[in-house]
Amino acid sequence: MSSSDRVIIFDTTLRDGEQSPGASMTGEEKLRIAKALERLKVDVIEAGFAIASPGDFAAVKAIADHIKDSTVCSLSRALDADIERAAEALAGANSGRIHTFIATSPIHMQHKLRMQPDQVIEQAVKAVRKARSLCGDVEFSCEDAGRSEIDFLCRIIEAAIDAGARTINIPDTVGYAIPHQFGETIAALLQRIPNADKAVFSVHCHNDLGLAVANSLAAVVAGARQVECTINGLGERAGNASLEEIVMAIKTRQDLLQLHTNIDTPHILAASRLVSGITGFPVQPNKAIVGANAFAHESGIHQDGVLKHRETYEIMRAQDVGWHTNKLSLGKLSGRNAFRSRLEELGILLGAEELNAAFARFKDLADKKHEIFDEDLQALVTDTLAEEAPEHFKLLGMEVSSRTGVAPQARLSLSIDGQTLETSAEGSGPVDATFKAIERVVDSGATLLLYSVNAITQGTDSQGEVTVRLERGGRIVNGNGADTDILVASAKAYVNALNLMQVSAKANPQVDGV
Repeated sequence: MSSSDRVIIFDTTLRDGEQSPGASMTGEEKLRIAKALERLKVDVIEAGFAIASPGDFAAVKAIADHIKDSTVCSLSRALDADIERAAEALAGANSGRIHTFIATSPIHMQHKLRMQPDQVIEQAVKAVRKARSLCGDVEFSCEDAGRSEIDFLCRIIEAAIDAGARTINIPDTVGYAIPHQFGETIAALLQRIPNADKAVFSVHCHNDLGLAVANSLAAVVAGARQVECTINGLGERAGNASLEEIVMAIKTRQDLLQLHTNIDTPHILAASRLVSGITGFPVQPNKAIVGANAFAHESGIHQDGVLKHRETYEIMRAQDVGWHTNKLSLGKLSGRNAFRSRLEELGILLGAEELNAAFARFKDLADKKHEIFDEDLQALVTDTLAEEAPEHFKLLGMEVSSRTGVAPQARLSLSIDGQTLETSAEGSGPVDATFKAIERVVDSGATLLLYSVNAITQGTDSQGEVTVRLERGGRIVNGNGADTDILVASAKAYVNALNLMQVSAKANPQVDGV
């Protein structure tokens, strides 16, 4: 197929995905995900909102400095300070892009911007010219385009292209669009804007009505050639269009769409698991492409059909998205090189010290579990890197007792800034007692919003992965912990959340985006 038949995949997991309440990531975690996206051959990685906070700037800069095969992008409002900060963060990029935006719907212009339409166009043009003076690749977005007037969209987009924007994004910011209507909008813009041929048209759809993927595909059929999406559909409110669903829809229905992407699809599952493990947002079992049941067959009729001929009930091969590599044939006798090689196959690259720590944990886990799976490795590495990072709080040891008719008790040993403290508490259950014991000495003032337990693999010896979501002063963080002992995993997750709360408190509030 020609280049005009290629759909550019723009991943915004690290920017819009992180705006999901509780999905904040550390700079190191963002870099790990960026490397997985690069391995997936994502065309453009939106690394963050450089002006949002010092942490966001540092993360964008680190990703720009390390990623070589994908374009690294930073979002900015149509303001000089935003654009300059984005350019500074992207200075080391092999290929960088500044993505600037301004709201274009009547409701946003009147109530948020408090600007007249002509003023909005003037500011958009100024922003695009400023961005082009600092970066050769500039994308312009019409925030809330889904509720904007098409005549105004034509005017501002024509002006933005004349000013130097080479990608024009039409976001359905609030998930308001319906597929046929959204496709008609894209077609009308391409037809009516005189200089439309000088830019790639992009779409960024939210999932408030469950139509993000459908709207994105309708736009592609109408002529859009970039889709902005996230791994697992992560994002604000109901999330964004799911990268894996967009890519596999284009690949599976190539007969109808006559389009393709550059995505290396066998790495989809590994990227999905990495994002899920880092953010603490589990993938629902019936999620398309990457859910545990995506290629499972319970019905006897279906099982019989698949056994006779796979395509009777499967429109995709599980191997094409990475399901064929879900089992790790390593054990307690496996060596460091085999361990490192498997991590590399999963897109996990560790330094010497990190590898040593992870390998030691692997050996400990191999003593507890007969079979080790790739999901175990993802959790193991996340847990290892969390422990290697500077910590204000650290779990040293714990003992929990629980029996019928007696209130459960938890006794913990914690390190707080290097000082060892012993604590204990009773609770309505062993987990409640554990958390109360931690709070007895920490007194964080945080509210527990979520406690979630997921078995990483099957079997009674499976590691339990616990997510703890805490809120304090408007800041929400997710803590994660994994262990074959669910109470230990719970304590790890709570302590991890407390440490992230310490880091988060030093950052500035995040700026909203498209």
